[in-house]
Amino acid sequence: MASSIQQLTSSKAPSIADLYSKVRARTLQIVAPLEIEDYVVQTAEFMSPPRWHIGHTSWFFETVLQKYQAGYQTYSDEFLFYFNSYYEGFGARIERPKRGTRSRPTVKETVAYREHIDEQMSRFIEQLSERDDADTILGIVRLGLEHEMQHQELLVYDIKHLLCDQFAAPIAPAPRSIETVNGMAKVEGGLFELGYSAADRGSSPTVREGSRKSGDKSPDSKNYDFAFDNEKPQHKAFLQDFQIDRAPVSNGDYLEFINAGGYRDFRWWHSAGWERVTQELWRAPLYWEQRDGEWLIRDFAGLHRVPDKLNEPVSHVSFLEASAYAKWAGKRLPTEAEWEKAACFSPESNSKQAFPWGDEGPDESRGNLFENGLWGVAPIGAFPQGQSAYGCQQMIGDAWEWTTSDYTPYPGFKSDFDQYNDKWFVGQKVLRGGSFATPRLHIRSTYRNFFYPHERWMIGGFRCAKDA
Repeated sequence: MASSIQQLTSSKAPSIADLYSKVRARTLQIVAPLEIEDYVVQTAEFMSPPRWHIGHTSWFFETVLQKYQAGYQTYSDEFLFYFNSYYEGFGARIERPKRGTRSRPTVKETVAYREHIDEQMSRFIEQLSERDDADTILGIVRLGLEHEMQHQELLVYDIKHLLCDQFAAPIAPAPRSIETVNGMAKVEGGLFELGYSAADRGSSPTVREGSRKSGDKSPDSKNYDFAFDNEKPQHKAFLQDFQIDRAPVSNGDYLEFINAGGYRDFRWWHSAGWERVTQELWRAPLYWEQRDGEWLIRDFAGLHRVPDKLNEPVSHVSFLEASAYAKWAGKRLPTEAEWEKAACFSPESNSKQAFPWGDEGPDESRGNLFENGLWGVAPIGAFPQGQSAYGCQQMIGDAWEWTTSDYTPYPGFKSDFDQYNDKWFVGQKVLRGGSFATPRLHIRSTYRNFFYPHERWMIGGFRCAKDA
């Protein structure tokens, strides 16, 4: 038994080593334009200083070393306290709102800590092929890399809240070819297999950012095929016939809601939403500003007139705002089962696909994800090659899409890692599809993101649905 595991992991370890190096380097690439003063500022309770992100993602891997590397010496008890997040089982931690109240550890010390962990992890991964528990450890390392990719996206959110257009983001040119997208797609109901199953991945793994050719079954391929425990197990859900927007709700659509008095009329809002509107004086999405009666949007590229951004997906709206718009428009938000079927079911083959366009991984022609380098949403209709079998576009990338579903465990859920996903199964709503800040390797059609209904600092948008 031991020899078979060693043979398997000897082919896996180099792939994990390469992935480890790539993911860890990307985090530092994201923060590279920051000035030293930017690393320690916390602008709101819901965000974290960039210094904390680069330390916390290293803290995760130090917990692996502590558990699995014989004789490992903890780098610093102070670092274990400051860079822990919500993991009660790993000891005391600083409260989230206080992460920006300390100047120590310094940025220099945090980077040195990160370099130390990387050096230790590199040697550790190289030696895994000699261990009987190699597969278990590799699974945890893979989870750690997915965890770091989550924090890369959170870094983008937090840097935007901290600096927005003052951040020197390396912005790539936006797509020029735009296809007109309108109307709603009709989707048949019936039983649908909701959630992740390896059997639905097709012959082409979803990784290598679209570079692996169809049918490539090299020994390390399954090492890259990953899903969180909250996406499993796949199970049957019954759907009625429904319709869903072929495109996300645009800034132009949402501006009509604002101009029609949407933020002044309680009829469209959940009670919790109307409370936010009245207490926090919401009048438009986050990062919208009004000057001399004209609405403007501030993003990484600067300050723009809304009329120049009408055909872009609206973003930085809460579930409460999305629900209010949908009711005003005579529609509703889709359930996550409806969203997933519209995104990845093929009526022609009567089966699910890994992505709206098929089983091959994302690339720059199919969706606006982090590697596209846009640092913002793309115009609606910019990725016709990424549309689903029902003609729905931009379901992957640009902005996470709110659903009406509560974030709860699927029937038969079993936790793969205690305190990671299962501790959040209360009071939150599910979002699907990824954003322009989501790494390509990190996204799947079955990915379940989750935030509280009132939150809008993340890149959240939506599309509407209605009963057929």
